[in-house]
Amino acid sequence: MTSLSINQFLYLYSWFPLAALIFIVLLIARFYQNFSGERTYFSFYIVPLVLFGASAVRYASLDQVAGDMLGDLFSGAAGIVLLYLSTILFRLMMMGRK
Repeated sequence: MTSLSINQFLYLYSWFPLAALIFIVLLIARFYQNFSGERTYFSFYIVPLVLFGASAVRYASLDQVAGDMLGDLFSGAAGIVLLYLSTILFRLMMMGRK
């Protein structure tokens, strides 16, 4: 049985607060869609959750912080998807407001 280094533990542990924040945004998007009738694509927030989780597992298994091509691709893709979805939600919620 291998021991878990502090780096691996912190990397895996940091995914949980990130997942909680993304889940809260998902719930906000779902709430807004239910009450406004506008499509917010809230179900697609699962994609960054899974990609960030895959990145965390990949980096923890290698016991490094950066420099892995696959882990970097997972993190980058998750960030791009999250940025796109958040921009859509922001524009829908702020459209016509001053």
